[in-house]
Amino acid sequence: MSDTFPPGFLWGTATAAYQIEGAVRENGRTPSIWDVFSHTPGKTENGDTGDTAVDHFHRRAEDVRLMADLDVNAYRFSVSWPRVQPTGRGPAVQRGLDFYRELVDDLLDHGIEPVLTLYHWDLPQELESAGGWPARETAQRFAEYARLVGEALGDRVTRWTTLNEPWCSAFLGYASGVHAPGRTDPVAALRAAHHLNLGHGLATQALRSVLPARGQVSVSLNPSAVRTLTNSPEDLDAKRRVDALSSRIFTGPMLTGAYPKDLFADTARLTDWSFVQDGDTATIRQPLDSLGINYYQPTVVSAATGEGGARHDGSDGHGASEHSPWPGADSHVAFHPAPGELTDMGWSVDPSGLYDLLMRYTREAPGLPLMITENGAAYPDKPAADGSVHDPDRIRYLHGHVSAVRRAIADGADVRGYFLWSLLDNFEWAYGYGKRFGAVHVDYETLRRTPKSSALWYARLAATGVIPEVPIG
Repeated sequence: MSDTFPPGFLWGTATAAYQIEGAVRENGRTPSIWDVFSHTPGKTENGDTGDTAVDHFHRRAEDVRLMADLDVNAYRFSVSWPRVQPTGRGPAVQRGLDFYRELVDDLLDHGIEPVLTLYHWDLPQELESAGGWPARETAQRFAEYARLVGEALGDRVTRWTTLNEPWCSAFLGYASGVHAPGRTDPVAALRAAHHLNLGHGLATQALRSVLPARGQVSVSLNPSAVRTLTNSPEDLDAKRRVDALSSRIFTGPMLTGAYPKDLFADTARLTDWSFVQDGDTATIRQPLDSLGINYYQPTVVSAATGEGGARHDGSDGHGASEHSPWPGADSHVAFHPAPGELTDMGWSVDPSGLYDLLMRYTREAPGLPLMITENGAAYPDKPAADGSVHDPDRIRYLHGHVSAVRRAIADGADVRGYFLWSLLDNFEWAYGYGKRFGAVHVDYETLRRTPKSSALWYARLAATGVIPEVPIG
């Protein structure tokens, strides 16, 4: 198999607005659910917040130059909903849109294609106070917001993503409560999942109505690559339950226009799903130009034994909580640490899970191009005496996962791009500033940016389309 990628392959980096921008009170921006959550005592490590983050709002030009120096040809970023539409209703704030207009212009001037994500978890707090994603109206508000951004930037942005990881928004935000808004209601989480799906469909329609013909619309999901401890019927049923809640709850309506029947059966003790109204699944199933896949590690499950089932001590990789992010699977599934080398997040390094997902969706959605919209690893990177930052573990991680993508392409997967998570060290949600995913090191005191060894390795990959060797030592 060749180590060379096809011509036109997108090599990018990715970020999210709340994790990097800072400037949370400038130009009319109002609080998002993450502003409120991070300022609530005990919700984030060390009480860290995104108030300043890495100050990308003021260092935009510097960060674009960094990307240009890394030879990437695409940048996936998210728009801050409360920066553009502070209450989640009404007209856009032009000063908020101006930041993204200037960002996009800078990217294009440097030959970098902007890839815009509309929602990366920063719901305006005013909409959460009115019910949040469990409320149907939020899907309508999201479509209106999508139209506003589409009208403002559609002349210069071709690639659009509606949602990033709606599983996290629904189940970590409303079931386990480890993410904003921190609610712990399993029925609200299932309602949120449906309304995120509906919001995706309505936003796609809104974008199609205002974008030029060349506009492309996608969604970024984080489906689980689920493995079982054994091939027993009980373990395989545990896998089915987790797959329904992590993957098919979104791909079912988005790709086939129907929720999986086993999902309804698994959650029947919680809800009759009457919040799904006639015509909803047809609205959700909109033609897509690509499917974004975010991958970090596989999920290992077995049938639950004893009390507790899917207790959330963090063994599912999504943070410890007294409440489960797996409604309907709680008493049936046990999660297990994946074997092998671990990152600083405690996540296993297993590129085969990425290969498996790419081949799965090649089979299940033939003809739909795929993008790796997030993949990366956190390691405890520290500058050397000379100021350089060496991260050989991340280079090995990237080499393994990029090689898995190349193998999938050789085996028939239509993969069009890879986006490294993340461009910069940043605010890592509830983990605060303790976990570093960036290819570029950020000194949080001075905000100085220093490309790590992995950034230089990735730059060679992006420049040549050929997977570089892993340096020895």
